[in-house]
Amino acid sequence: MAIHRHDVLIIGSGAAGLSVALHLPDHVNVALLSKGELTSASTYYAQGGVAAVLDHEDSMESHIADTHEAGAGLCHDNAVRFTVENGPEAIHWLIDEGVAFTRLHGAGGDGDYHLAREGGHSHRRIIHAADATGLAISSSLIDKVKARPNVDLYEHRVAVDLIHGDDEGSHRCRGAYIHNHSTGNTDVFLARSVVLATGGASKAYLYTSNPDVATGDGIAMAWRGGCRVANMEFMQFHPTCLFHPNARNFLVSEALRGEGATLIRPDGERFMPDFDERGELAPRDVVARAIDHEMKRLGLDCVYLDITHKSQDFIINHFPTVYAKCLQLGIDISRDPIPVVPAAHYTCGGVITDLNGCTDLPGLYAIGETAFTGLHGANRMASNSLLECIVFGTAASRHIAAHLETMPAPVHAPEWDDTLVTDSDEDVVIAHNWDELRRFMWDYVGIVRTVKRLERARHRIDLLKREIHEYYSNYRISNDLIELRNLVVVADLMIRAALSRHESRGLHYLLDYPRPLSDARDTVLLPDNAVKIRFAAEA
Repeated sequence: MAIHRHDVLIIGSGAAGLSVALHLPDHVNVALLSKGELTSASTYYAQGGVAAVLDHEDSMESHIADTHEAGAGLCHDNAVRFTVENGPEAIHWLIDEGVAFTRLHGAGGDGDYHLAREGGHSHRRIIHAADATGLAISSSLIDKVKARPNVDLYEHRVAVDLIHGDDEGSHRCRGAYIHNHSTGNTDVFLARSVVLATGGASKAYLYTSNPDVATGDGIAMAWRGGCRVANMEFMQFHPTCLFHPNARNFLVSEALRGEGATLIRPDGERFMPDFDERGELAPRDVVARAIDHEMKRLGLDCVYLDITHKSQDFIINHFPTVYAKCLQLGIDISRDPIPVVPAAHYTCGGVITDLNGCTDLPGLYAIGETAFTGLHGANRMASNSLLECIVFGTAASRHIAAHLETMPAPVHAPEWDDTLVTDSDEDVVIAHNWDELRRFMWDYVGIVRTVKRLERARHRIDLLKREIHEYYSNYRISNDLIELRNLVVVADLMIRAALSRHESRGLHYLLDYPRPLSDARDTVLLPDNAVKIRFAAEA
């Protein structure tokens, strides 16, 4: 077992983790960990862009109002205003870091930046790099962080659990146990501050737009460490993922609908105006439910997204990634509509934090999709997520830097003890439980829910929790077992939160309670081993 010591430990290599690392002062020694390659985070696959007020015809108040409207009454105004008002600064920082956003007069030109419009936005405010914004942001920030001598990069590392407890007379987070893919060992990483930037938990569902790393690791670890979580019932299903047997997790950007693409049935008839006057530009929860309704009503495998009214040149210039991917599969989107289905996309709930990313556990921060800041409410508005990563990553790094000298350096931690466990000869148990979990979450805790389905899911999750705990206690850990253990925790939190909300609001649509309550409240879950509550007002 190796022991690593740093000032700051960042778990996650997406926009949130990278922004924290890059904003920390040069004298701060940082470890940044990735489950796979540095590009394996969800940021790398994001297509649409980043929402910010960059046009003189737009306004902060408009962006704030749109976010509240999409969030169905549950957004925290302080978090919304903090994010939106710091948006332009975040975009200018990304530009300074080398992100090549698309300009009106062509890439590399001197013209203004092209701004797209997406669902829920009343103005064009999505700055983007064609339809591969995440790739552009990820690549630029990774290049920058590689050049920082104070940042040590560790790839193919999976976090197992936080190290926390009394140290130097205070209860705080002191690091984490990290499983090393290459050696099979579980090492100790000690740090004054730990940042969870591990993304969301969409892999709890059978169909998802997310990469394989989105297994809710940070949320599960923080919960086991005594932190509260909130609003886990609000899983956003992206309305338009490509439906094709050879296309795995491929997202068809919402920006297509922003440029006039329409959703149609197999007979070519448009259906979104039947559900919402905003049509295809309604918020994602509305569009996803409409597609789900039409698929179930007509017994369809998918619906279709049609942008054939635009010229081929326009499509190739604006959506080169989507065009190339579909063409590779035999679909020319300039001539043929695109088969699409909804898929789990974004975890709106998470670990409760303040506006600096601080959690209930001193020394522990949560940033990005792992966190619950209050920004997204009951439904995240398109392209606010990357903005949140940068804004809160910046805030967290400033808070860490300002308080680092007051945080004691951990001296020691218990070694990882695997002397009483054996190698498993029944890995089929992991594969079976993984498949069962994702299938019943899709069937019972999906886009449209009932109390009966949720009760079924709760029964199944209770059985799986016991089975996986027994397996974890008796066999040496592997990447698949670590992720399955975390997925069971977050799925349990989703089910418990969904059962406790007796209304339909935003992404939580419950047939037994089809109307929203007059009093909008967050669903706050408290672990049995909860640490001292630091942010009671957030609850």
